Amino acid sequence: MAELVEGIGVKKAALPTVPTLMLGLLAGAFIAFGAMFFTLVMTNQYMGLGSARLLGGIAFSLGLILVVVGGAELFTGNNLIVMAWADRKVTTLQLLRNWGLVYISNLSGAVGAAALVYWSGTLSFGDGAVAETALDIAIAKINIDPLQAFIRGILCNVLVCLAVWLCFAAHHVAGKILAIVFPISAFVALGFEHSVANMYFIPLGMLVSGGDISVMDFLNNLVPVTLGNIVGGGVFVALVYWAIYLRKYA
Repeated sequence: MAELVEGIGVKKAALPTVPTLMLGLLAGAFIAFGAMFFTLVMTNQYMGLGSARLLGGIAFSLGLILVVVGGAELFTGNNLIVMAWADRKVTTLQLLRNWGLVYISNLSGAVGAAALVYWSGTLSFGDGAVAETALDIAIAKINIDPLQAFIRGILCNVLVCLAVWLCFAAHHVAGKILAIVFPISAFVALGFEHSVANMYFIPLGMLVSGGDISVMDFLNNLVPVTLGNIVGGGVFVALVYWAIYLRKYA
């Protein structure tokens, strides 16, 4: 399975610019769909904290299901390309090129989806309760301490990359979905931080707040979360599995 993941990493790194950007846009939008679903599920909840967050996590899993089954380029999942880089099958330039293109296009797709949701009027559901939930989510995220955001980013992408890893063991769509739901539900329920999801949550909060949330507030969350995601997926999953299964020992 490690060789399969590495081989896919090589293919991703060699993908031309236009398809990479288009697939990145789709991934940003797909994760936003999961985030939209999560926001609705978490609105007017009367269940206990754990039950509500578990249900919200299952709803959010829609995003990664669309990415994996539908096909798209997601920055956090592409941190697994580090395996191919460690084996010297992908250059540092190829790795950074893929991450850069995918990150920018994920951001564009997620922010674009946030704008469409805002303009669609669906935030008025429940007499505006959905809009209040969206704003509460954004405010909670921008108030996370940067170090905590970094650590939550690490923990998040360990689970995301493990979900992607488990998908390679599945031979059918149902198996892939099952492999995704548990790790993704866990990271959402536990309050870990996903950079691409936050590219939707916080810009939507910025629109709802009418300017009370600034671009700097957004970046103060996004930067440490992104770095944490890279460490979680690239180091704690990709490099660890490379060292176990692919590294040549004397």
